[in-house]
Amino acid sequence: MRSIQQRLSLGLISVLLIAGLVLAQSSLWLFDRSLRGYLQTTLQDEAQALLGAFERGPAGVQLDERRLSAAYKRPYSGLYFRIDFADQTWRSRSLWDRDLPQAQHLGLQRELVDGPQGQSWLVLRADYQRFGQQIEIQVARDYTPILNSFRQVQKVGLGLGLAALIVILLLQRVIVSRALRPLEVTRQQLKQLQQGQRNQLDQNVPLELEPLVAQINHLLNHTEETLKRSRNALGNLGHALKTPLAVLVSLASREELKRIPDLHDSLNQQLKQIEQRIARELGRAKLAGEVLPGAHFDCANELPGLFATLTMIHGRHLQLDWHAPGQLRLPWDREDVLELLGNVLDNACKWADSRVQLSVSSGADGYTLCIDDDGPGIEPERRQEVLSRGSRLDEQVAGHGLGLGIVRDIVDVWSGTLQLTDSVLGGLCVQINLPAKRA
Repeated sequence: MRSIQQRLSLGLISVLLIAGLVLAQSSLWLFDRSLRGYLQTTLQDEAQALLGAFERGPAGVQLDERRLSAAYKRPYSGLYFRIDFADQTWRSRSLWDRDLPQAQHLGLQRELVDGPQGQSWLVLRADYQRFGQQIEIQVARDYTPILNSFRQVQKVGLGLGLAALIVILLLQRVIVSRALRPLEVTRQQLKQLQQGQRNQLDQNVPLELEPLVAQINHLLNHTEETLKRSRNALGNLGHALKTPLAVLVSLASREELKRIPDLHDSLNQQLKQIEQRIARELGRAKLAGEVLPGAHFDCANELPGLFATLTMIHGRHLQLDWHAPGQLRLPWDREDVLELLGNVLDNACKWADSRVQLSVSSGADGYTLCIDDDGPGIEPERRQEVLSRGSRLDEQVAGHGLGLGIVRDIVDVWSGTLQLTDSVLGGLCVQINLPAKRA
């Protein structure tokens, strides 16, 4: 969609063009009407002068050549007349071999008449009564020089109008840019919110934006506090359930119950399922879902600490490497991403012989996380079984088998996919594909 500045520019251009064209055409039309009115008076004076040149001679009514303008005697001079009376027609010598068509109505004719040598004639017809006879006088003047002047004025006006339009648009762009600068700053801050680079919007905004910014900041604070309270409550619930659950496990291991094998095995199995179910549901409930602004996972800042912790836990005999593009931020909650990567990397470290590698990449469709190890790997036909919560292929390795199940829950919440494939290091590769989140 177009920006506000673009819409204002397009609107201003349209208004100025329409107003300029209407004003220019109106001005030319008014000037033409005024000029034709002036020329009509001039042509009427010419017609009356011709009427005054009528006199009686030996051969009857005739024109006194001495009282005629010299322009009537010069061919194609630009001034012409035609006189009709008593079945006679007199034409000015300036017409030469051309004829002046008879006008249809009295007064100044609306349409211009085509003349010789590209001329356009403005024609006036006047009827008089003289010497007892009806006299019709038509006077024509070349209007071409005036039309040429109009065209020249149009060209000059168009050039000046375009120059003025450009100057106005430049000034408008500067003025609008300054006026909309607070909106642009707010837009940049919203973009930074989406990218997790800030937690709130600045309050120093124009009066019109203050309610919006204040409400956004209030919602951000409220959402963050609500999420913190929910996580704290779930953590407290988890700790509160662990104690009675541990008591039940202890009671189930008493000698009295061991004497009843069926009851002992059934209790242990049920307690184990309860423990797994509680861990699963609490883990799913603690997921942030839509990430809070400012809580994105910054790979450059978070991964070094995570790998340092894994090195302390699993010993320094493992070579732990990670690779991610500079300034890459995953648009999900930091705690959730740490939970996801922590489980997968912890599992890889348990099975690896000497090396674990994490690679994070981004593309148009989303993000790809690959965790490779050089351990024994898993047979293709048994890989789906490993993704089941609590399933373990080797009971000798420490752990309760919940890691990949928790990872799968997180990936499902984020609408991603989890795949187990052969690693380039010779062991197992856990590939996680996460879709790009809509801004």
